[in-house]
Amino acid sequence: MKKKLIISDPEIMGGTPYFTGTRVPVQTLMDYLEAGDSIGEFLDGFPTVKRGQVITLLEEARTVN
Repeated sequence: MKKKLIISDPEIMGGTPYFTGTRVPVQTLMDYLEAGDSIGEFLDGFPTVKRGQVITLLEEARTVN
């Protein structure tokens, strides 16, 4: 069974979707990217998030219709 990439639990952070194994909201990544920051800059600020998590999330988001 594939481990979930993103978790949303009403008991944790009020249900805000976050990266598994962290307390980093997915929206924080989106905010960085929308501001023109690189994935590397995001990862420098949030070292608990792994590069693979970010890449997988972006690849999966690209395939959603």
